[in-house]
Amino acid sequence: MKKEFVTRCEGNPILTKDDIPYKVETVHNAGVTKFDGRYIMLFRAHLDTGRSIIGAAVSEDGFNFKARPEPFMVPSKEREFCEYEEYSVEDPRITPLEGAYYITYSAYSRHGIRTGLAKTLDFESVERVAFITQADCRNTVIFPEKINGRYARLDRPHSDMNPWSIWISYSPDLRHWGDSKLVMKPAAYHWDAMKIGPGAPPIRTDKGWLSIYHGVFPTMDGHVYRLGVALHKLNDPAVILGVADRWILQPEDKWEVVGYVHNVVFTCGAVPEEDGTLKLYWGGADKVMCAGTAVIDELVELCLTDSRPPI
Repeated sequence: MKKEFVTRCEGNPILTKDDIPYKVETVHNAGVTKFDGRYIMLFRAHLDTGRSIIGAAVSEDGFNFKARPEPFMVPSKEREFCEYEEYSVEDPRITPLEGAYYITYSAYSRHGIRTGLAKTLDFESVERVAFITQADCRNTVIFPEKINGRYARLDRPHSDMNPWSIWISYSPDLRHWGDSKLVMKPAAYHWDAMKIGPGAPPIRTDKGWLSIYHGVFPTMDGHVYRLGVALHKLNDPAVILGVADRWILQPEDKWEVVGYVHNVVFTCGAVPEEDGTLKLYWGGADKVMCAGTAVIDELVELCLTDSRPPI
């Protein structure tokens, strides 16, 4: 019998458009973190214009969320940011870092897709910091601590000359990034053969940084989005110690198979717990939010014992 690495929450989907006190068409692709003993979810939501905003929801247990009455982020009207956010703000990831919570998000405009960086101390107000990529770059996740004196991030730039792949970059100040390096590519005729991208911010373990990523496989009936795991070296995350050869989650429930975009599980957030488990959150078919649990050590061992080359 095949090992199931993620146990789905019996209450899935845990958040839908019907739970939001203002009009939206979808609720998906949410970053999640713990703040003051509660779980904070920042979710993407489509409007009936087809564009997206970011809402917020709060939970005591990590599964039962209540949406706040107003959106958390909408396209900026600030001079420095408005031109590059005119269409949408999407797919937030949250990294606790040095006493603050940093939010990376995709900013959509007529110029393409850039990664924006924002900062909050309390999830009541939010301050935009900077755009930290040019177009077309998205799925940016920041490591939750400095490594060898520098900040580090994973992202997924797009190039017609190379499959959508995962890169690493470094920064002295979170604004200016460089020393970029390709660290992981899709594998030919594999479950992630078409493209890959970072999912949740990396999680520190004794054996390395655990990275949960999405992979896409093209079929005659459209693309299938699944989740996989990789393990990066603690003091040099450009080195990948192992990439699990098989996926850990694929679309199975009806709200993952059919929705705004069919056959999608897509993560932007995971919360490690003190008991060694992980709460994992994913958008189902770009329409609803789902959750499940996993054992961190099992995911790490999968990377090390059932692995394929990263490139």
